[in-house]
Amino acid sequence: MKQLRRLVWFFAKRLLLLTAILGLMTVAFYFSMNAANIFIILKDGMAQRALTVMMNTEGAELDKYFSAAYLPLDKRLALVREGANPYEPYQITGIDHRLRMEWMWTWPWEDTARATITEQVPGIDGRIKASYRERVAQENWTPPRWPSARYDVILVRENGQWFIRELRNERAYTP
Repeated sequence: MKQLRRLVWFFAKRLLLLTAILGLMTVAFYFSMNAANIFIILKDGMAQRALTVMMNTEGAELDKYFSAAYLPLDKRLALVREGANPYEPYQITGIDHRLRMEWMWTWPWEDTARATITEQVPGIDGRIKASYRERVAQENWTPPRWPSARYDVILVRENGQWFIRELRNERAYTP
């Protein structure tokens, strides 16, 4: 009887250890999968946001990255809607958009995530439109710099897809 009890405990310990290892591996896998998806949504979404402002477009692509409740509240997109866009006189042909994710956390079973990101646009390719050349001094013929910023981001998962729900605490960032 004593040997049977030892045998049962031997297998029970091994089974418990195996279950714990498999559980940790599962949590790590889902965390990594969510982190990769969140980084792609942030990188592509913030680049599309910058392009929408600089190219003065409607931003139909932004629905893929941002929640519908956030878009009317965005300060930079509001410049386009209000007609106060500083990039209006320029024909932007391309940008060098850089995003660095400093921190991110989400549990695999939750539908919200938090991240801290830094956004920079060190290069903007563009020139002034012909209709604005006479109204603007020649030293201002290059597009203005995009202000670098650090954001606290809240993301939400809806129907299996991550969306940026909120950009908070925009702080100026100097690299």
